[in-house]
Amino acid sequence: MSDFQHLRIDRDEELAIVTIDRPEKLNALNAAVVAELGEAFADLATDDTVRGVILTGAGERSFVAGADIGELVEMNPLTAVQVSRTGQQVLEYIEQMPKPVVAAVGGFALGGGCELALACHLRMASTNARFGLPEVGLGIIPGYGGTVRLSRVIGLGRAVEMTLTGAPIDAERALAYGLVTRVVERADLLSEATKWLREITAKGPVAVRLALESVYHATDVASAEALRHEASLFGVAAGTEDMREGMGAFLEKRSPDFKGR
Repeated sequence: MSDFQHLRIDRDEELAIVTIDRPEKLNALNAAVVAELGEAFADLATDDTVRGVILTGAGERSFVAGADIGELVEMNPLTAVQVSRTGQQVLEYIEQMPKPVVAAVGGFALGGGCELALACHLRMASTNARFGLPEVGLGIIPGYGGTVRLSRVIGLGRAVEMTLTGAPIDAERALAYGLVTRVVERADLLSEATKWLREITAKGPVAVRLALESVYHATDVASAEALRHEASLFGVAAGTEDMREGMGAFLEKRSPDFKGR
């Protein structure tokens, strides 16, 4: 894997921990960070030794505090479209990862940081986390998919309120909204995210991949098409060694030994 200027990639057995490392800028997203995220996740997607990814931010104060305003202020209409599309493509790649991605959100997740967390499959927050889309206060709108994903996660009414007011919400409200599904103390964030992800990576890797594909495919198509696709993937799963191992282990009352094939 490449050496990165703004990311750290650590391994914990079958897990990869991706840390955005710009604490002096509260881990704000600039073009270089976005490019490195794209490269890192492309590498992790094809690494057969990685079964799950945790995405987090360096320091105690911030996951990602937003986009780098120093870069954005230089935009014109044409370059703004390119900035938006580039960010959307990287976040879409994360969302479509064939391995589970957990956002471990400690501190601020604002603007592009909130959008980045939304692109992950699961979100855990520390008690000091704050989520928001403050872009309208800067005279722009979210551009990395926030206006699309937020309503899918928390519902239209709450998404409209968060987007139009720009007001951040704390971790407890994020939990009540369904924006995150677990809240832990800041000191326990990474260890709890690791434990949570291992609950998933202990399952059949092929089944996890197919389940993610089915769930996300269903967000963009009619129900009839989503059901047909689910049935096809169900059939694919039935032809795997992992299916035979999982069901055999259940019948034999032992723990399965999944191989990912």
